[in-house]
Amino acid sequence: MDALAGLKVLELGQLIAGPFAGKTLADFGADVIKIEPLDGGDPLRTWRLLREGTSVWWEVQSRNKRSVALDLRSAEGQAAVRALAAEADVLIENFKPGTLEGWGLGWEALHAANPKLIMLRVSGYGQTGPYRDKPGFGVLGEAMGGLRHLTGEPARVPVRCGVSIGDTLAALHGVIGVLMALRHREVNGGQGQVVDVALYESVFNVMESLLPEYDAFGAVRGAAGSALPGIAPSNAYPCAGGAYVLIGGNGDGIFKRLMRAIGRADLADDPGLARNDGRVARVAEIDAAIVAWTSQRAIEDVLAALAAAAVPAGRIYTVADIAADAQYQARGMIVQTHDADGRPLKVPGIVPKLSDTPGRLRTPAPKLGEHGEAVRGARGWPAREGEG
Repeated sequence: MDALAGLKVLELGQLIAGPFAGKTLADFGADVIKIEPLDGGDPLRTWRLLREGTSVWWEVQSRNKRSVALDLRSAEGQAAVRALAAEADVLIENFKPGTLEGWGLGWEALHAANPKLIMLRVSGYGQTGPYRDKPGFGVLGEAMGGLRHLTGEPARVPVRCGVSIGDTLAALHGVIGVLMALRHREVNGGQGQVVDVALYESVFNVMESLLPEYDAFGAVRGAAGSALPGIAPSNAYPCAGGAYVLIGGNGDGIFKRLMRAIGRADLADDPGLARNDGRVARVAEIDAAIVAWTSQRAIEDVLAALAAAAVPAGRIYTVADIAADAQYQARGMIVQTHDADGRPLKVPGIVPKLSDTPGRLRTPAPKLGEHGEAVRGARGWPAREGEG
């Protein structure tokens, strides 16, 4: 049996943050009914690279879900959502705060009809505070949460990490909140509650020592390229042929093994470098020693030597490397599936790995409104012309 079998989830969100939370719950067996706009559906259907008019990203984000197309601005659409919410365990939304209230679908109204409902609300700045009404995207959450200031090279334009990490972090925090609320409801006899997730807070939550270092020392951490400030050695080092190797030699014992592997027993035995604080003070010297060794060797030889010394190291993967990698294959992280029209497609596998109730791909991403008739039939809703 799936871990979340029997859990009824109503997904009202669009694009990334809300739907990624729905995807994660669906991967582990939740019955996720995704409500999409009648005109075109979720905009993610046409984001990035399209195959015969549909984004292949959509095939990942909406797998294992059912689609019902509704106009949430209409009385009929709002009535349909209220009927679904009355039976749901969880409702997910990532609209601007106040939007659902304007449609008569706010927390108070839905909670009164279904006291056990858990509502996950993902927004840029949260449901309260002076910024609640500002529109917020993941990129803004990354900036306000402190991440963007740390990325890239010093004195250069701060860069984004290449994916919408702020949205995904918010989604994962939302899933954690939903699971905690479900436990409270089922184990402690509680009712439903609101899980209020802000994009900027989700980013800020993973900023490690950023705030206490500022409070205690006035330190404003900034971009440091490929290095990890305050932890040494940990960097990307050039190899012969233009490749870079990532080396994490920051453990005390690991550092000694690394230095011996590169022929620098003098640094391995230097008492001033026995602990991290001493290494941080001399990180330029250490990095120079490592570069002098890696730059004369092909990355394959570097990796082999460091593996023999039990030093954590790795190459920088492209997606082509990922698709061909034996570890990805062995862990089921490259899954051959198909879309709703039967076309084959490789998609990422499911995380995390549960030993007894692992997640699985049950159904491909749905066509727009594909399950409208079945959902209405089960609840006695009137059929809408032109919707399947």
